[in-house]
Amino acid sequence: MPLDLWLAFAAASTALLLIPGPTVLLVLSYALSQGRRTALACASGVAAGDLIAMSASLAGLGALVAASATAFTLLKWAGALYLAYLGLKLLRAPAASLDRPEAEQARPATIFRHAATVTALNPKSIAFFIAFVPQFVTPTQPLLPQFAILTATFVTLAALNALAYALAADRLRATIRRPAVLTWLTRAGGGALLAMAAATAMLRRA
Repeated sequence: MPLDLWLAFAAASTALLLIPGPTVLLVLSYALSQGRRTALACASGVAAGDLIAMSASLAGLGALVAASATAFTLLKWAGALYLAYLGLKLLRAPAASLDRPEAEQARPATIFRHAATVTALNPKSIAFFIAFVPQFVTPTQPLLPQFAILTATFVTLAALNALAYALAADRLRATIRRPAVLTWLTRAGGGALLAMAAATAMLRRA
């Protein structure tokens, strides 16, 4: 793969990842409510979700979702319902506390699973990958190595992006250090996830 083509893909991917979406909202909510202990689990979950979504897209699911109304609708509602479930959990979460007992905090495995599921079930992303990635592929060269390079690049950038958002939210949390404000921010995150669930439910195929 030519270096200039790879650099263009990395730059375009970075710009896309910086735009807040359901995954970023979930990462911010966890980091604001529980601190930096969630950062690694969030980043790993996002990487796993993007790896699943991108691999599925390049394997043909993206084309199926783009072409089939039924497949798109099923994936859309699965993603919307899961986002609504997580949003309601945040709205009903206990008041934030800087010294919350470990037993009351979400386990890293749970955070990983939520981040991976939200990322992988985004129908817009799955359909997007099938349209985005081929623009950076050289048709005359073997496709599998190119897909592997692009997938590894995107997944790494997605994990670093999630990690950066989580650490930034933790810095904000440490600066505020007021449970009432942290609780309000967590509730706001839950409301944002519910809004994102509604937006996902209203998605239409291009």
